Amino acid sequence: MDAESLQPSMELVSGCGLSPEQSAALRTSLLLLRRDMRLSCVFFWGKILGVRGDYYIAQGTEEGEQLRGRRTFYSLNCLDWCLLPPPTDDVIREAQLIKGRFIGDPAHEYELTVHRKAGEGLAVFEEEVTNHFKEESRLVGTIALIDREAAVAPRGAFVKNPLGQVNVNVSFRGLTVSEAKKLSSFLHFTPTLIPKKKSLLEKADQDPAIDFLDSLEHDIPKGCWSLQWEQGSSVVVLRSLLWLGMTFYHVPLTPQHGYVYIGNGERNIDLPFMI
Repeated sequence: MDAESLQPSMELVSGCGLSPEQSAALRTSLLLLRRDMRLSCVFFWGKILGVRGDYYIAQGTEEGEQLRGRRTFYSLNCLDWCLLPPPTDDVIREAQLIKGRFIGDPAHEYELTVHRKAGEGLAVFEEEVTNHFKEESRLVGTIALIDREAAVAPRGAFVKNPLGQVNVNVSFRGLTVSEAKKLSSFLHFTPTLIPKKKSLLEKADQDPAIDFLDSLEHDIPKGCWSLQWEQGSSVVVLRSLLWLGMTFYHVPLTPQHGYVYIGNGERNIDLPFMI
């Protein structure tokens, strides 16, 4: 959610998770963060709830690129922000191995036990190795996972130029009411890892400038998204059942859209039994 319109945007998703004081502090500190880091855009990503404290997360983009190279920051008090390192495949993989609530202390260390093969030939054996994994690294991996699986944008809100850069589509005027009722009108706002093969009929109906992201329509398991109309059927709200707390909103016929995550940072592994 954009820093300049944080309070009204939170009201569109029922305003849960932030007090008026926190919203005011976030708006002010995020605008200062944008100025100090020389970013073109800064938005409030969400809040990860911890046992002793909560992490407030923000992301910023530089001029000319809205998708790749996003910078991620965290704060413990809504005022002071720390830059997180870019996620790596190893950090994301190890973050998934840790279970339980976040503590709320970036310096906290988890003991992570992994099994690996050692030796050569007939003398191969399996050994148990214990590594120390900081909560700050877990935070990096968890945010990357949530972005990959639950960050959403309406179709047409972003456009890809011939150089491969993704920018805001200034011509986007919002989805129509009929389009907003379909999951196919909403896309994963994350770089596509493995491009899906499309038939000639599918390619004929799509514009490569705006259809470069994957649709939510084919997400597995089927039914992992809840689409509802709220506030007198004037706002469409999408909620992820895989990452409970991830909420996306869009006001049809306007460019207004955004998402926020307020949860404990744990994937809902019971989802297949709930559908």
